[in-house]
Amino acid sequence: MAHLKEIRTRIESVASTRQITNAMKMVSAAKLRKAQDAIIQMRPYAQKLHHILEHCQMCMPNKETPYYSHRELKRVLLVVIGSNRGLCGAFNINVAKKAIEVANYDYKEQFKAGSLDIACIGKKAEDYLKSKNYEVAATRHDLVDNLSFENSLPYIQELIDSFTGETYDRIELIYNTFKNAAVQILTYETFLPLSIPQEFCTPEEIEQARHTYIIEPSGDFLMERLMPKVLKTEFFKALLESSASEYGARMTSMHKATDNAEKLIKELRMQYNKARQSSITNEIIEIVGGAEALKK
Repeated sequence: MAHLKEIRTRIESVASTRQITNAMKMVSAAKLRKAQDAIIQMRPYAQKLHHILEHCQMCMPNKETPYYSHRELKRVLLVVIGSNRGLCGAFNINVAKKAIEVANYDYKEQFKAGSLDIACIGKKAEDYLKSKNYEVAATRHDLVDNLSFENSLPYIQELIDSFTGETYDRIELIYNTFKNAAVQILTYETFLPLSIPQEFCTPEEIEQARHTYIIEPSGDFLMERLMPKVLKTEFFKALLESSASEYGARMTSMHKATDNAEKLIKELRMQYNKARQSSITNEIIEIVGGAEALKK
């Protein structure tokens, strides 16, 4: 009977866990819909804005701006975007592992010299890096909980100022790009300095861009205002991508956890029924044996 009681207790425990994981799946699904709509609306705007910037830059190929300054890499900053909450599979571990890989291979010299800094947006990524004895120079976990363009502007401006002020010679972003609820693409890209893709640098493309755009009041005026706007939009898009990826990863993980709990409950119920049948059979044998003994 003790064995039956243990199985019953475990069935109740797993059933309770299944209710929790199923509730978390439903909550994540609701939040995913909102985050997915936000990133789908943001992508065309960010892409078009970046496309305009590239063509304007081609109209002034000799114009030097601090945002395009490719300096000697003395100090580098890696911005790792994760989440403040767990239970989302390998979502946070993947970005943290990528940061470790970039530090040890892409910027090996800077890392050994202590001129590579890592900034984390999201507690879980920070916890993983610290568990592997990697120092985190700065954190802004509040950007994840209060995700809005207005809240992120001061930090984005701080990053831009740190580059234009030559505190850092390059700023890299590591985050998850949202593809669908089940797939998140690990993304590693340069935030600053800006660069024009080589395919847009042909003489024909430059000549076409010059005839396509009439810049008023001046190219310098436009570029001074357009570049910061593009950078702020790109960084906020990365935050939205990471947010949608987090909810998708959590929904998928909780869905799998719920399915596993259901399978485990079925197995436990089979074990319980078998043990109960065996117990009943033993009791019947004992009763029949006792009755036969009394006859004698």
